[in-house]
Amino acid sequence: TLDVRNPETNPKKPVINWISLRENKAKYEVMKWAGLPPIEKNFYEESSRTASMSQEEVELWRKENNNITCDDLKEGEKRCIPNPACKFEDVFEHYPDIMANIRKVGFQKPTPIQSQAWPILLQGIDLIGIAQTGTGKTLAYLMPGFIHLTSQPISKDQRGGPGMLVLAPTRELALQVEAECLKYVYKGIKSICIYGGGDRKGQINVVTKGVDIVIATPGRLHDLQMNNFINLKSITYLVLDEADRMLDMGFEPQIMKILIDVRPDRQTVMTSATWPDGVRRLAKSYLKNPMIVYVGTLDLAVSFWVEQRVVVIAEEEKKAFMQYFIDTMKPSDKVIIFVGKKLTADDLASDFSLQGVPVQSLHGSREQCDREQALDDFKRGKVRILVATDLASRGLDVHDITHVFNFDFPRNIEEYVHRVGRTGRAGRTGKAVTLVTKNDWRVASELIEILERANQVVPDGLIAMAERYKQFQIRKETEKDMRRPRRKPSK
Repeated sequence: TLDVRNPETNPKKPVINWISLRENKAKYEVMKWAGLPPIEKNFYEESSRTASMSQEEVELWRKENNNITCDDLKEGEKRCIPNPACKFEDVFEHYPDIMANIRKVGFQKPTPIQSQAWPILLQGIDLIGIAQTGTGKTLAYLMPGFIHLTSQPISKDQRGGPGMLVLAPTRELALQVEAECLKYVYKGIKSICIYGGGDRKGQINVVTKGVDIVIATPGRLHDLQMNNFINLKSITYLVLDEADRMLDMGFEPQIMKILIDVRPDRQTVMTSATWPDGVRRLAKSYLKNPMIVYVGTLDLAVSFWVEQRVVVIAEEEKKAFMQYFIDTMKPSDKVIIFVGKKLTADDLASDFSLQGVPVQSLHGSREQCDREQALDDFKRGKVRILVATDLASRGLDVHDITHVFNFDFPRNIEEYVHRVGRTGRAGRTGKAVTLVTKNDWRVASELIEILERANQVVPDGLIAMAERYKQFQIRKETEKDMRRPRRKPSK
């Protein structure tokens, strides 16, 4: 017991020696990464065509290609941003296997993000790529990743584990990245997709036998890492794909724990469709002196290829309006109906099924095999209506979606942009219909900004809703001020 009357007789708390702890941490860090093989990062040979571009030509090309903006985030003296590579040959002429793959797939020219990202990544520089989904971000980091993996000074057998790690927020996106990987056969590179809900035992078997690329959701990868089924010290090329979505889903703690075991001198790529404060903080923590490439604008924006229609409606009229919309669909149309809750998704899907309308639903409570079946049916056109929660708003790459129907407005404006981005992909046009009720008045002014930025019609009801919310906020602040206790004047 403590002697309150005579504190000097009480046992003293041990003083923490912070200087010693910091020194030990530094020593531990050196020991932890000692003996690892060196990393090669720079494999870029600029073509004469790319090198000969004048500054005016570069600026004009960037402006005409979705208004690309680049910056060097290195502190101190800035580096020169590489010129964009306008043709595949400008980047991969010394890699015939990659050129053969590109010709086999049938691509005509690089997308804007690829043109600017490839010369940066192939020089071994960390990169932040900000672009809307459907702009070719996956290939922008995969191709340099293949070259990086197969050009290291040691063989993959000596590496002791995978060399490349792609972290993705959802199973669907992870599987999609794996599908992209499998399209390009390159020097015997093996990849595996690790995700919750999949065959854990099977994933462990493949990983322990040895793979080059791991594509994973953070939860399942952290599980295998904690149970010593996977060694991440060998990772030299790291991708954080759809970083904004990973933060939205609360994955940052798992990401931090995973990256403790990834060597610090790696090359890191981060992709995101938006650039909020959380993503900036993540980039500062995990990337070293990166360059940033953003396509379009850092302001939230929907592609000009998408026609946006907003309908202000009463909650009880939403189902009837949706039914009218479905009845007017053409046989070739394909639509995702976005809802806020899993229960609503099941409810609407059941209604369609009872009417004999082929439909699939996609949400987090469905078994993984059912989710994969739903996506496959939708991609192949077996069903032309997919009812989904925001699980499908990111990374769902189905090129022929003609419509997005927002039955429920999403929880924030960023998610609206991602939902609408499911249509109008790969050069096609698309339409988005969004139902807004009086409960959504918080986001009315932000939605107006998005519509105006894309030169879309802003309904009068939405303007009135934004004004009502503004007046409500003013009243609330006034009442708060009136309730504050006033100080008595000093005598």
